[in-house]
Amino acid sequence: MNARPVRTYADTSVFGGVFDSEFAEASRRFFESVRAGFFHLMVSAVVADELVKAPERVRDLFDEMLPLAEVIPISDEATALQEAYLNAKIVTSNWAEDAMHVALATVARCDLIVSWNFEHIVHFQRIPRYNAVNVLHGYPAIAIYSPLEVVSDENENI
Repeated sequence: MNARPVRTYADTSVFGGVFDSEFAEASRRFFESVRAGFFHLMVSAVVADELVKAPERVRDLFDEMLPLAEVIPISDEATALQEAYLNAKIVTSNWAEDAMHVALATVARCDLIVSWNFEHIVHFQRIPRYNAVNVLHGYPAIAIYSPLEVVSDENENI
């Protein structure tokens, strides 16, 4: 295990992924790694708001993980960075909440973001653009991966 848990922002899709046959195994392993102390879970009010309409079992998982999580508040700083992403046309205003997830994680100095959102967050053309805007605004680049890419087989040494 790392000396310091990896500060990891999990967006809404990771919680729902536990109950989706395509994403369940990696999502479960991610949350097991949080419980084991490898990842320091970071979430936000945006995640909580998006989960209001989610099935009860997804909300229950969020509630179960909340004591292990640090909740990032929505701040003027994050809103300004979100606006910079929108102005750079990384995503359109229709997907402003996705940009807010990236902004919140960046402003909170997370080490990485995990998401199953392959269209607006975990996307090979968007990730370098998010990071270019981050650097232009004085923030470090942030790693963005799917949960599958950050969990390992328990028999594998990292």
